[in-house]
Amino acid sequence: MTAAAKPLEGIRVLDIASFIAAPHAASIMGEFGAEVLKVEHPKGGDPWRRYGTSSGAPDRSLAWLTEARNKRSITLNLNTPGGAGVFKRLVETADVVTENFRPGTLEKWGLGWDVLSAINPGLVLLRVSGYGQTGPYKDRPGFARIAHAYGGLTYLSGMPGEIPVTPGSTSLGDYMTGMSGCIGVMMALRHRDATGRGQVIDCSLYESVFRALDEIAPRYALDGFVREPEGTGTVNACPHGHFPSGDGKFLAIACTTDKMFERLTVAMERPDLLERFGEQKARLAGRAIVLAEVEAWTGSMPRDTVIETCTENGVPAGAVNTIADIFADPHVQARGTLTTVEVPGVGPVTVPNTFPRLSETPGEVASLGPALGEANDAIYVQELGLEAEEIAKLKQEGAI
Repeated sequence: MTAAAKPLEGIRVLDIASFIAAPHAASIMGEFGAEVLKVEHPKGGDPWRRYGTSSGAPDRSLAWLTEARNKRSITLNLNTPGGAGVFKRLVETADVVTENFRPGTLEKWGLGWDVLSAINPGLVLLRVSGYGQTGPYKDRPGFARIAHAYGGLTYLSGMPGEIPVTPGSTSLGDYMTGMSGCIGVMMALRHRDATGRGQVIDCSLYESVFRALDEIAPRYALDGFVREPEGTGTVNACPHGHFPSGDGKFLAIACTTDKMFERLTVAMERPDLLERFGEQKARLAGRAIVLAEVEAWTGSMPRDTVIETCTENGVPAGAVNTIADIFADPHVQARGTLTTVEVPGVGPVTVPNTFPRLSETPGEVASLGPALGEANDAIYVQELGLEAEEIAKLKQEGAI
């Protein structure tokens, strides 16, 4: 592999999904060299095109531009004989298909795994749904907000005794599932390279959320403990949460071990706290006292001073940033965490850069969300060789 090559060059992905989870997996693959064809319904395309803030270009919201990065758009109605037929031809040369319809939808269209794998035995099919492809709830509709709730995360979010709050963002579970789906695709491609056989990856939104809940499952199985909403802290460590500073801002401090707390007491110049609460068990028992002392200390000076003092003493601490803080932060700027791409008809658009970072084959944001059907001619005429009469028939049928 040359230095300029990307690890997924030569991989073709057919992204027939909508909104975030499965498309996010395809976007990651596109950042690292895969050719991603975004297959959209001819009437309006992916609804995500109109979600959120308008960019000023029709059907290309800022959400669409950033999440449909590095993709080419073709229109195809899979729920028509002609559309299904064209899709089967595309599957012949594809490596990956990503979809997030309700279980059974592809089968209803005559495009189930049995059909697709017969066409291309090496195909990898990523299937994302709210509850998975099996089980009594498989036919229920699912979005990330539902997954957060059903998967146990929402219950933990917010202050004790109050209504649970949105954990992070309404789309958190989508992105988590997209990343898990991408990992699954990479493993499946590795298996295919060794055996020539593709496979199905079954990703449910709720399981990606549930997988991120630390020891909650084994603890309940052990002694029936039900973890309650934890507010700004956590049940297993103290002080480990969010604290106010003297300039009206907030910061996070994480003391997960006795050693970290010892360092914090040095920063605070409070050896008496170490003597009294040096062990985690004692801190958890005296949580209210410990938190009050730490809050009094952080509130006595500006946030930057608190963070500098913690950092000098080896205590993990960081600002609770707004997006304005992130844009202005010198570390974010030095790392290139943000990148700006020029979009024809829109202008410069700033989006999160590629992640993770690879030293030899880094990813790239080459383009942002495409116009609907911009690659139709290149794929249908130039690649598949469809004649004008065939194109006209497909349009009349509503297939493209």
